Amino acid sequence: MIRSTKMPRSRQKRTQKGTLAIIGALLILSAGVRLATEAGQVIASETGQDTAQEEVIETPTMDLARPAQMEEALAAIKNREARLIERETEMDERESTIEAAEYAIKVELIKLEEAEQSLRETISLASVAAEEDLSQLTNVYANMKPKQASALFEQMDSTFAAGFLARMSSDSAARIMAGMTPEKAYQISVELAGRNADIPLD
Repeated sequence: MIRSTKMPRSRQKRTQKGTLAIIGALLILSAGVRLATEAGQVIASETGQDTAQEEVIETPTMDLARPAQMEEALAAIKNREARLIERETEMDERESTIEAAEYAIKVELIKLEEAEQSLRETISLASVAAEEDLSQLTNVYANMKPKQASALFEQMDSTFAAGFLARMSSDSAARIMAGMTPEKAYQISVELAGRNADIPLD
């Protein structure tokens, strides 16, 4: 007699329900583990990103859409503009100072040139006047009596006397020197010769 291998229908249903419950529990457990893992990775990545941003970015970028940061940006621009204006003003003042100094130097140079020209004219006039005085005095000595002139030239310095005699005619000079002592006449002769020749005076 052969026994039937089929399970009773009620028992078969109970077995299927138990298997489904186990599979469902495993799926729920797997989903929970997966959610917990992904959440941990997201939190870790966000934390690391914030730290990296804090290390790399020292000063936050201004968001000009925010009124407070826009005012801060405008204030920075105004401060920079004020510094530029101040620097430009300083440069203008320095340039004005340099121009004033250059003008003053030009004025002083003009005054110096005028003074130099005036000095040259004065020296020229003095030279002309001195020349006229010497010429007049030379004529006076030349027209004196030889004896009186000789006595006068005897008292003069030899160089000074030679200067006058050199301006006279040779006849007038010879008459005056003839009335001098031989020593004085010799000294004046040496001075006269030294004016036209490089001879030793000693």
